[in-house]
Amino acid sequence: MKKKALSLLLCSAMTVSMLTGCGGSGDGGAAETPAADTEQEAEAPAAAEEAGETEAPAASTDGEEVTLTVLAGQSTTDAGIEDMIDAALAEKYPNITLEWECTGWDGEFHPKMQQYMQSGLPDIIIGKAQDVNTYASQGLLGEIDATYLDRGLDAARENVTFDGKTYGLVYNALYQGVYYNKTMFAENGWEVPTTQEELQAIIDDCNAKGIVPFASHMVDTWSIGNVTMQFMMNDVFNNTPDWGDQFREGKVSFAEDQAAQTAYSYNKLIFDNTYPETFSTEQTDCDARMVLGEAAMKVSGSWSIQNFLDIDESFDFGIFPFPNQTGDSKLIFEPNIAIMTSAETEHQDAVNCVLDVLSGDKELAVEIVDFTKTASMLKDVTPTYTNPSQADIDAYAAKGMIVDVTLGNNQLVWGGFQEENAADIAAYLQGDISFEDCLAASDARVGSSSAQ
Repeated sequence: MKKKALSLLLCSAMTVSMLTGCGGSGDGGAAETPAADTEQEAEAPAAAEEAGETEAPAASTDGEEVTLTVLAGQSTTDAGIEDMIDAALAEKYPNITLEWECTGWDGEFHPKMQQYMQSGLPDIIIGKAQDVNTYASQGLLGEIDATYLDRGLDAARENVTFDGKTYGLVYNALYQGVYYNKTMFAENGWEVPTTQEELQAIIDDCNAKGIVPFASHMVDTWSIGNVTMQFMMNDVFNNTPDWGDQFREGKVSFAEDQAAQTAYSYNKLIFDNTYPETFSTEQTDCDARMVLGEAAMKVSGSWSIQNFLDIDESFDFGIFPFPNQTGDSKLIFEPNIAIMTSAETEHQDAVNCVLDVLSGDKELAVEIVDFTKTASMLKDVTPTYTNPSQADIDAYAAKGMIVDVTLGNNQLVWGGFQEENAADIAAYLQGDISFEDCLAASDARVGSSSAQ
């Protein structure tokens, strides 16, 4: 959809006074892991702000009006945050207007980017952290000024840095794993499983009692692709961190690697233990069934929380990693919204003003993470919504049992590879192709598996 913020915003050649107001250019570095100590991270910005280290000088609003173009590849949770950003930007820089083009990240975003690569990118691109490696490696993105990066957690830079320079401002993060109905687990005496055997015991008990083990909406190939990467992270990348690189070197393949085949086969486990109509069930209906007690578990991510709590704000749920073959699965962490800028923008100063608002307006940040039900990647920003699964997340973080899925997504990219693999897995589950054909198809598209 195309959205133009008519009465609100600003953008175009800024006056000299605005040039100093929104920052210049600077390098960003790689950082720590997503499980970094957030308490320590939160203390640093307070001291830095007192010293004036992370605050951009106030910008003049007397400049010429500027319109910036924005391509936003949105997750299912994100539709509507553009209005929040518009309002916050209008308040601080009322002569900058954002012209939004919002698409679904999983389907339209990458084809749109391919189109714009021929005609010139929008001034601002909003995608996911994994997109930074794809487009920075082609010289398409502008470096993000350290003024804005320093307002984020150190972990936010780790996977948006290419050749020593940081090209993305990571705004929020998701967690992925198996959401479970805590009440149902307690009533049936089920413990959180850590092995495939323990998970199978719960599945068997569910089936014996007429409970659907897994809520699933396989009509969405993006969902199949997402859970498959969850499986790949813990059964493949957990043991072979450079599996994707080895895949391109011809050292491993889906047709020969047992761990990769196991990851693919977990989709069949879910398919055999979900609703018969999974290939016609939409996400909202699927999440509703989970909340209403019609299913015990759902392999998903934080995007489901929005639906859970919209349906029943008192729904009590937790999260655990989908068990792998070795019993050492980790909870999946995914940097989500990543703000990128065009290397060729003619309005860098206005772009910097937008980055100033996005990185510096904490009220806006809280509003967005509360709405999307995600975790903030900005310092000193704490969501106010109640997340029943947060205790589980904290427990896995304390044990060092969280892994950043960007490791896998950078080696096996979504557009051109994971997305197409998911379509083949769907075809296999529906009996249209064999499992062997599905594996062979993944091997055949090895050339499109990397951003480089």
